[in-house]
Amino acid sequence: MVTNAPSRSARQHHPFVRMLLASGLVAASALVAVPQPAQADDDGRNGGKYVLTVAVSQSVDSLSPFLAQRLLSTSLHRLMYDYLTNYDVKDAHPIPGLATEWKPSADKLTWTYKIRKNSTWSDGKQVTAQDAAWTFNKMMTDENAATANGSFTANFRKVTAPDAGTLVIELKKPQATMAALDVPIVPKHVWEKVGDFSKFNNDKQFPVVGNGPYILTDFKVDQYVKLKPNNRFWRGVPKFDELVFKYYKDGDAAVAALQKGEVSFVSGLTPAQAASLRSAKNIKVNDAPGRRFFALATNPGARSQDGGKFGSGHAALLDPAVRKALFHAVDRRTIVDKVFQGHAVEGDGYIPPRFASYFWKPAPQQRIDHDPAKAARLLDEAGYKKAGGGKRVGKDGKPLNFRILCHATDPNDKAVGKYLQEWWGELGIGLKVDCLDNVSDPWVKGDYDLAFDGWSVNPDPDFVLSIHTCSALPATPKDTGATDNFICDKQYDELYAKQAAEYDTAKRAELVRQMESRLYDTGYMNVMAYPNAVEAYRTDQIKSIKTMPEAAGNIFGQDGYWSWWSAEPAAAAAHGGSQAGGSPASVTVGVGVAVVVVIAIGVIATQRRRASAEDRE
Repeated sequence: MVTNAPSRSARQHHPFVRMLLASGLVAASALVAVPQPAQADDDGRNGGKYVLTVAVSQSVDSLSPFLAQRLLSTSLHRLMYDYLTNYDVKDAHPIPGLATEWKPSADKLTWTYKIRKNSTWSDGKQVTAQDAAWTFNKMMTDENAATANGSFTANFRKVTAPDAGTLVIELKKPQATMAALDVPIVPKHVWEKVGDFSKFNNDKQFPVVGNGPYILTDFKVDQYVKLKPNNRFWRGVPKFDELVFKYYKDGDAAVAALQKGEVSFVSGLTPAQAASLRSAKNIKVNDAPGRRFFALATNPGARSQDGGKFGSGHAALLDPAVRKALFHAVDRRTIVDKVFQGHAVEGDGYIPPRFASYFWKPAPQQRIDHDPAKAARLLDEAGYKKAGGGKRVGKDGKPLNFRILCHATDPNDKAVGKYLQEWWGELGIGLKVDCLDNVSDPWVKGDYDLAFDGWSVNPDPDFVLSIHTCSALPATPKDTGATDNFICDKQYDELYAKQAAEYDTAKRAELVRQMESRLYDTGYMNVMAYPNAVEAYRTDQIKSIKTMPEAAGNIFGQDGYWSWWSAEPAAAAAHGGSQAGGSPASVTVGVGVAVVVVIAIGVIATQRRRASAEDRE
């Protein structure tokens, strides 16, 4: 089970509150049952209840939807709160959520949303357009409230609620994401009492008031997250009596718990773990194309919007020739074949092939192929010559040695790190693989040379595109920003602005592909692979569960709440429960008596943490 895949954790920037992400994820998706007074029965019942337990290895960065960026955290918020729109489980097109319909004005600068009348907060109060207006206005007026999702509201001019059922958003300029605003709507009567949004993590008072399919009832740092069905949820009540996310730092321990029936579901499996489970009784392995990318990120020189510079990134990496040489020495085919053992696709552009309209590949003359000889030649020509003992030296005469940030819980990081040490060592370059439980702190401070990076990409890619814009940089060296990797490129920013305002889907897709091309050419990131979503579940605990997309999709880390909302206990006939609606994909998952999410969470920092590739949604 992959723990923290190379994704990003959370800088306190709008998308960095994250470091997740795709990265997707074993770190956030291994579901395990939290320690309980009584042992669950084989069919997942505990004290007469049906509990779905998910083993997770990813930490929760925050339970506040204004701060959270990791995949596990944002997945929890999709269960706790409704969004204006949702993504269809079949093909991810926008469908009604809290808003039943929406339409723009002729000039596309004013959008009107009709808020459903049958949505109720879990404390009994009616959900109204005022809740949505307050949520957006808070993000527009408080920079701390914009930490996680501020990119969605940066272009808003004014948000009002003329009546309880109508929300009106006025824009400064056209914005293509208006049917895909991935922002949890919170209850105004609860959140207007919060003081400092940078410090409030929504983790002290339970149950947490929400209007999603589940209600968060308990949370213990480094232990678990527990949720119960929301009997007021307008789409229908989930069939499990409890959902628990339980933390396992060790992937093999999570797999062993699955085999014993102690947990219902595990994700982020390594090839060896998946192979061992394929023949296990009452266990099914789901291996589907993922929504994440796995990349190498180089430190372009940590900087802030006011021109301040900070961090300890290696100066040699500011040289495009050095970065290109390092990437030429990377054998992506070997990474796919040996590390992922076929459970991945060789990397190209920034957005995974699962999102076909936005997928981009470099032209033959543009591609940085595996070519160690060319890598050595580039270094020689740039003045980085080999000295005695085959050690290459920098322009300062010192040996060329780099550091790379690695997630201690991610076996893929470690395995690829060993290959990089070998490949770059042949060039005469030293590499120290720094595998840490928390890569967020050094990442946010700019104290790294390279890092394993990755994100889970949404059907609308605006968010993962925005984290490389100049506006995502921290305001000052003392602040945190939404930036993923301190990239700031004028040409990229110009393309980002154009795609954000383009409503024609084909034209916008072309602009996004141009952005990917530009990002590729800057040489600050190199996508090595697109990992599959490799998961396993107990078929004697879960009768059925929806994948997304329904045809060959993933279960954990979806763009919605479909999996856990639709999950049906193996003995559902005896349990009763409301219809989840629709015909779920035939995916059986082990379910415990209650679903408890146990998460390895360090103290929820007020600052976003750098997560793995699977961290941010």
